[in-house]
Amino acid sequence: MVAAVLNDVGTEELAHLEIVSTIVHQLTKDLSMEEIENSGLGPYYIDHTVGIWPQAAGGVPFNACEFQSKGDPITDLFEDLAAEQKARSTYDNILRVVKNIPEVADPIRFLRAREVVHFQRFGEALRSVQEQLDAKNFYAFNPSFDAPCKASCEE
Repeated sequence: MVAAVLNDVGTEELAHLEIVSTIVHQLTKDLSMEEIENSGLGPYYIDHTVGIWPQAAGGVPFNACEFQSKGDPITDLFEDLAAEQKARSTYDNILRVVKNIPEVADPIRFLRAREVVHFQRFGEALRSVQEQLDAKNFYAFNPSFDAPCKASCEE
């Protein structure tokens, strides 16, 4: 069940990137040089013209550091839950800025709603994983990782 959730959400998140990239492309494809300079996109234009180069609003390019993974299902699912909340907050902030532009606001509202669903699905996955662990230990560690180490760690 958890693997299916991760696969479904991961696939959909790639589609979110495509939707946001399309919005950015549609908003920038016909800008004049004056509009590019006046909007603060000059440095971006110099590096990428108006091509899509995923980056944070602060200009930090997207990279693998955005993905956090420990290999422990509890830790990783909490990280996934946090990522969905951060995405929802980002969409909330975008909506505050573009509320009067329905061509942007409508798809952003859709993406925000999907982040809420992803959060719920990750919560269900976390609950499923927790039911399979020793309940008294799941906050501190995953016993399945520590059990194999017992023999070799005590030597």
